[in-house]
Amino acid sequence: MRPCPTHWEHLEHGADIGVRGCGPGLEAAFEQAGVALTAIVCPPDRVHESATVTVDCEAAERELLFFRWLNAVIYEMDTRRMLFRRYRVTLRDHRLSATLHGEPVDPARHRPAVEPKGATFTALRVAQDAAGCWCAQCVIDV
Repeated sequence: MRPCPTHWEHLEHGADIGVRGCGPGLEAAFEQAGVALTAIVCPPDRVHESATVTVDCEAAERELLFFRWLNAVIYEMDTRRMLFRRYRVTLRDHRLSATLHGEPVDPARHRPAVEPKGATFTALRVAQDAAGCWCAQCVIDV
């Protein structure tokens, strides 16, 4: 069996941007999707980890939980005017708890490209492949 690399990527989608996170576990896939979300705004390596924010959400289905997770991160970005570089997700049953590590937006250093408005149900998918790798994805309205 091949190893499952932990990574994120963007998906092409007209005027919006898709995010995908992959990893050996569902938690890693959600974390990497968070990094992909940050990368819509600016390169994640420009973000310092000087503050933490906690997020909790729940849903009966994995896809809906992923949708709620991304929207919770977008809410924190917007209301706190922050960007996050690293995400630590814990999943138990139908509940997600996460710690987001980041800092307030610094327009000169971060040079924000776009502002994510919300996760959508477009291309929403959370699945494990035959090799055991988990991927979580959807399109973000920008």
